[in-house]
Amino acid sequence: MTAMRVGTGFDVHRLDEPGTASHITLGGTRIAFDRRIVAHSDGDVLVHALMDAMLGAVALGDIGHQFPDTDARWAGANSITLLEHTRDLLTDAGFAVVNCDTTLIAERPKLKPHVDSMRGAIAAALGIDRGAVGVKATTSERLGFVGREEGIAAQAVVLLGAS
Repeated sequence: MTAMRVGTGFDVHRLDEPGTASHITLGGTRIAFDRRIVAHSDGDVLVHALMDAMLGAVALGDIGHQFPDTDARWAGANSITLLEHTRDLLTDAGFAVVNCDTTLIAERPKLKPHVDSMRGAIAAALGIDRGAVGVKATTSERLGFVGREEGIAAQAVVLLGAS
């Protein structure tokens, strides 16, 4: 029997005040937006949730362990680069991503027009077929911190197989 592992991930980042930025990066895709994601790296919550799912599936901790915000090397880091590094850690552990499914939760900006680009960026970083990458976008129906536009959240689940 081939070894399989499943991991889940969640991430959330606070949004700065309106007028503080011209774009955000989600799923490795630059999206026009008037607010900044407050984070040590580029704040790509979708990629961060996916990385946590991957790392958890092989018991390598989480992104805070692998890429601590106390380490200046990761300040402003491109999350797709971090995802590629995480893929390499999985390879070293004898695993590869079979497929992943992710959900972005935000009131604004509208994310559905960017889903295909996100799927492509993630698939390229992981070295898998775009058809193995699920990206969905939803709102929280104006409820909670996401609904008040105080932050953006993401969830991810990943299936790994022995490489």
